[in-house]
Amino acid sequence: MIRISNLVKRYGSIVAVDGLSLDIEENEVFGLLGSNGAGKTTTIHMLATLLKPTSGTATVNGYDITTQPAKVRESIGIVFQAPSSDDMLTGQENLYVHSLLYSVPRDTRKKRIEEVLELVGLAERKNDRVKTYSGGMRRRLEIARGLLHKPRVMFLDEPTLGLDPASRETMWKYVRRLVEEEKVTVILTTHYMEEADMLCDRIGIIDKGKIVALDTPARLKAALGGDIIKIKTRAKDADAVARKFDFVQKAEFVNGFLVLAVRNAKRDLPVLLQNIEAEQAEFSSPTLNDVFIQLTGRNIKEQAEGGFMERYAQYD
Repeated sequence: MIRISNLVKRYGSIVAVDGLSLDIEENEVFGLLGSNGAGKTTTIHMLATLLKPTSGTATVNGYDITTQPAKVRESIGIVFQAPSSDDMLTGQENLYVHSLLYSVPRDTRKKRIEEVLELVGLAERKNDRVKTYSGGMRRRLEIARGLLHKPRVMFLDEPTLGLDPASRETMWKYVRRLVEEEKVTVILTTHYMEEADMLCDRIGIIDKGKIVALDTPARLKAALGGDIIKIKTRAKDADAVARKFDFVQKAEFVNGFLVLAVRNAKRDLPVLLQNIEAEQAEFSSPTLNDVFIQLTGRNIKEQAEGGFMERYAQYD
């Protein structure tokens, strides 16, 4: 559904996207994860024809982003992080206005509005003003609006940011439903690792404009191997710790913690604590956040930011 070949975007001396190549399959939920300035936002801008690449190419639904931008735009829907529905209109009225903007045929307009309202669970609230909607309902209305013209691809920018856990799980259900019922390919950006783990068929981790890891969530976690131990310690040399204990596969300092990859944390942690002065220690099986830290040296949870349209002026 999306084919990216050696895509490059430069802003003067700044290389935001550096020779990116990637294929995204039809009906796939693909997670694009990266910290601030990693290149994910610029990549999405180019795929949505909001930016022209410096070099390289990409196709969306078979249409070239540079030579056929109008066809690409007909093929995509975008749900921005910042709500853009009119608070004073009802949910149904918002969708009607959008159907005019996207030239949804008159003879199918009413039926299509009813279909997308049912899909996102808002049929019973369609005649209520949007100002009475909860945060989760507003996000679902944004998804319904993006689906009106039957796009082949949906870009979802932080779809559950700011929602409570129950609303996030509800949103996950509707995202999966739109993939299954609307046969839409979804490109998702998120800073919630459990969201990426739950929703995404594959994940691409982007850092400094390049894809540094690409696989299913399960395989990315399995690639770390064993368990992760995090120790708050006064020790400064991670390499020295790794050399001292043969069961330590990898060691580095991240956000003030000594982070170690080991085979069996229950067996190895007591040995470490006998030999390292620790203020705090914990262990866990690998998570996607651990994968992200190992690959980039940063914690994505500390990188949450605004929507990609709002970040355009910052190059990413």
